[in-house]
Amino acid sequence: MYPHLVLSLVLAAASTQATPATQKPAAETAKPAAAAKGVRTVEIAGSEDMKYSLATITAKPGEQLRVRLTVKGAMPKIAMAHNFVLLTKGAKVVDFATAAMNARATDFIPAEKKADILAHTALAGAGETVEVTFKVPAAAGEYPYLCSFPGHFQAGMKGSLIVK
Repeated sequence: MYPHLVLSLVLAAASTQATPATQKPAAETAKPAAAAKGVRTVEIAGSEDMKYSLATITAKPGEQLRVRLTVKGAMPKIAMAHNFVLLTKGAKVVDFATAAMNARATDFIPAEKKADILAHTALAGAGETVEVTFKVPAAAGEYPYLCSFPGHFQAGMKGSLIVK
């Protein structure tokens, strides 16, 4: 009925201790640091409903973009974590997400699919914030992004970077 919950419970049972958070939680009232010259920051939230707060990001070719992902919720990181993975225009998203399910050792970033990745964050649990800064591709078009934690893409945690 809820395959993502079953998978999360299986993962939690397989690991007797949760891994410590690698990212410091962001204060709810904290103001973002002054942006570096020429870098635009896009704030995205991820929650336990397995959706990003933004399904579309629009950018100009060659623009410097910082994507900051903040995770809302209360579930432990081993059972519910999110990341932001931006793929190439021609990447087969379903194949990537399928390969990611088996890449626990690399935080669900499959080594055999690294050529499909333009940028990605680390995994973040509830209350944590992660970010990645990258140069937007020069070629106009639609670039998919997703959360590679098992079951999240399939549940709808995905979006598009529109370059124009």
